[in-house]
Amino acid sequence: MTADGHRLMRFPSAVERDPAVERWMNGHLGDLGVMAQYWFEVMRGCGNDVREVLNDGHPVACVGDAAFAYVDVFTAHMNVGFFHGAALADPHGLLEGVGRVMRHVKLRPGVPVDAVALERLIAAAYADVKKRIISE
Repeated sequence: MTADGHRLMRFPSAVERDPAVERWMNGHLGDLGVMAQYWFEVMRGCGNDVREVLNDGHPVACVGDAAFAYVDVFTAHMNVGFFHGAALADPHGLLEGVGRVMRHVKLRPGVPVDAVALERLIAAAYADVKKRIISE
């Protein structure tokens, strides 16, 4: 358990490149799929210790085996989600959700998003989980 009392979600089966994630990406074409692929690549680029796994039907990015973010595609939007999103600073108001821990950013084709702010949220989520691993 981390200092704030929230457990890290661990995926011991996370690997550097999960073939199941690649199959998921190949199965989600069109604008929403392209968006999901782009944002998952941003997650993959956060550090050499990023691993991935397909969990509950969507790609999850981990620091080692500790989940920090995910993407998921729906009918009319896609989400970039954060496992400890409630702890992230969000000066641009991108995060949605009311749970105790998780938050997400909802993206729609044709609707502009502050890409720099979202990249910063992803980097912050990665850094936050790295710190949580140390404090366990």
